[in-house]
Amino acid sequence: MTAEAHTTILLAPMEGLLDFVLRDILTRVGGIDRCVSEFIRITDQLLPERVFTRIVPELYNGGRTFAGVPVRAQLLGSDPVCLAENAARLAGLGPAGIDLNFGCPANVVNRHGGGAALLNEPETILAIVAAVRRAVPAHLPVSAKMRLGYSDDSRALECALAIADGGADEMVVHARTKAQAYRPPAYWERIADIRAVVDIPVVANGEIWTVEDAQRCREVSGCDMLMIGRGAVTDPGLGLAIKASMHGPAAAPMQAGISWPMLVPLLADFWHIVCTRLDAKSRAGRLKQWLNFLRRRFPEAETAYQALKTINDTTLIDEWLAGLMRERPVVHPYPGSGHETTGRVNSSFACETV
Repeated sequence: MTAEAHTTILLAPMEGLLDFVLRDILTRVGGIDRCVSEFIRITDQLLPERVFTRIVPELYNGGRTFAGVPVRAQLLGSDPVCLAENAARLAGLGPAGIDLNFGCPANVVNRHGGGAALLNEPETILAIVAAVRRAVPAHLPVSAKMRLGYSDDSRALECALAIADGGADEMVVHARTKAQAYRPPAYWERIADIRAVVDIPVVANGEIWTVEDAQRCREVSGCDMLMIGRGAVTDPGLGLAIKASMHGPAAAPMQAGISWPMLVPLLADFWHIVCTRLDAKSRAGRLKQWLNFLRRRFPEAETAYQALKTINDTTLIDEWLAGLMRERPVVHPYPGSGHETTGRVNSSFACETV
């Protein structure tokens, strides 16, 4: 792989964090080529369309965020027939693709045989992928996300082959087992082992926080497609910076990602959408949740987090954000975004899909 090779950046699904609100905001920055939604849980019934559109409201926008980035909707379950029936209904709503979850490490999911628990049953993985592939139109991409295994990685290749043999067009590999959860390191070399035995594109995921992490992951895994999650939430300009790092000195302005003054209007927009779409009890918590990630990258976010830590009144948060907007210096739009940093929601998405 040459340093000039194109790198495709995917935004990871993260239950309870990376929902449509943050997908909207992060894809405005640029550097993200595709998103995957948080999972839609499938049990023993055919879900009504409103469930799919509630979790993936981008379905009202042609399966794309308002920045134009395609979103694949992710399904989680263990029944091939029920998953296929729901995939067929979902396909009729126009997603950019359908993704299957074989990696969620949450105990509440695993106890019911879903997510990473299926890594102990590669034959079920094969049946699920094959059933979903048959149930949706041939032009619609079907992908899957897996971990290296449940308690260990001894069946990693078997599970990857099950996904490929079932007819998936692509797979994402999170380079840890369920037992390893999110503890460093990520074992990117095992992704290279998987690439060697499957004949479909493989996306590397896990522990990509910086440009240097991305470069090392590409080298070790051999993948030119990367999925970033917590790293993008912490540094919204990470996708831009990764891509810029491949183009030498000419791209130096983008290698730094985005600055805090560029980020402030996005915080304001995030807060506006949260207040439009979420119940009152959840609003302050969502803003503080994002600031908690951002303070790993921006010292100013630490100051903001401490200022808001004990505040839950939306009026007080409105006033605090208004003051932050007044104090920030005038900045140019973030590189590669095509969006002005106005501090106002630049789409009617939040109101149209209530």
